Amino acid sequence: MARTTCDAAISCGDQTSDGTIDTMRTFSQVDVFTDEFMKGNALAVVHDAEGLTTEQMAAFANWTNLAETTFLLPPSDPAADYRVRIFTVSRELPFAGHPTLGSAHAWLTAGGTPRDPDRLAQECGAGLVEVRRDGSRLAFAAPPLLRGGPVGNPEALAAALGIAPDEIVGTQWADNGPGWAAVLLRSAEAVLALRPDYQRFGEFTGIGAVGPHPEGGDAAFEVRAFVFEGSRYEEDPVTGSLNAAIAQWLIPAGIAREQYVAAQGTALGRRGRIHLSQADGEIWVGGSTVAGITGWVTL
Repeated sequence: MARTTCDAAISCGDQTSDGTIDTMRTFSQVDVFTDEFMKGNALAVVHDAEGLTTEQMAAFANWTNLAETTFLLPPSDPAADYRVRIFTVSRELPFAGHPTLGSAHAWLTAGGTPRDPDRLAQECGAGLVEVRRDGSRLAFAAPPLLRGGPVGNPEALAAALGIAPDEIVGTQWADNGPGWAAVLLRSAEAVLALRPDYQRFGEFTGIGAVGPHPEGGDAAFEVRAFVFEGSRYEEDPVTGSLNAAIAQWLIPAGIAREQYVAAQGTALGRRGRIHLSQADGEIWVGGSTVAGITGWVTL
């Protein structure tokens, strides 16, 4: 039998039979890389997460069953505005793109005040990530790659994607934390036609495919992201980390313009739009975020 107890200063919660207190914490669920709810990539955000253990965070992230769940904490780096921990259903990530923008949006919406009104400094496992306002959108500076350069066995990538090796225009390690390997195909149509053979992923924990759209549309490239997460294979709806690393490949190589829009999620009935640009020597990854659910969670 649990009884309710309240801290007069900050929170209410349930005292359990073993004497511990589950605190009521502010909770948000937002949709990232879209301006239309349910057309982007969902993110769960737990505010005021100080006091939660790693095990509690991991268990809640597994329960939400979303691609990622984040926990907002006071910064440990004096240069940061806030700190975020990012969890999938099975592991903690040092960095991920849509959780970065979604967490920044949630932190600002909940009343967070950055030192610089135009820029935020987010602390995460990968270090400090700069987030700036880009009109009505937020954008983050792509972190340095942990691993780059061409993938040494493109035949294995082709087999994993269920295509012939000669359909691949180029390959690149695009690992800025989640471990992506990226494949350039001849067209967006070829990307949308992919039917991956997950049983042949082998060493690859995540494969991203990109191909150009015809001129004149609202997006220059189509992107898809296939990932092995926990014990399951799935397609990620819209992926900031992958798009960041792809832009770090395509823009310097002259394959993409210094400013372009990528579409992702089309094959899943989503309408993700990622805004990529090169400025001040950095790649910026931007997108809209909309709130879907706000309330409280007992943790």
